[in-house]
Amino acid sequence: MSPKKKQPGAPPAAPHDAKGTQKILARLRSVEGHMRAVAKMVEEDAYCIDVLRQTKAIQAALARVDSLLLERHLGHCVSKAIRAGDATERERVIAEILDVFEASKRS
Repeated sequence: MSPKKKQPGAPPAAPHDAKGTQKILARLRSVEGHMRAVAKMVEEDAYCIDVLRQTKAIQAALARVDSLLLERHLGHCVSKAIRAGDATERERVIAEILDVFEASKRS
């Protein structure tokens, strides 16, 4: 699914704080550069353990991105749904979070 597509039933995206967005983007750009470096290591037939150490570092960096995104989602989207008082919307945002974590267990 492309990044611009919304989940079925998802409300229109509300703007997030620019500072938080920049922090997430900076981490993603760092991961992107790290990925290129690891690909080069593989092309150059680097020692497997060295490559594994680097892929573990990338996974940790992506886990931090996940944490930042979850924090933002809980602090913004979920809290907004809870304050709105709409039980259907509350259940929807909670189901989305559970679905993401269930999907991660399957992969």
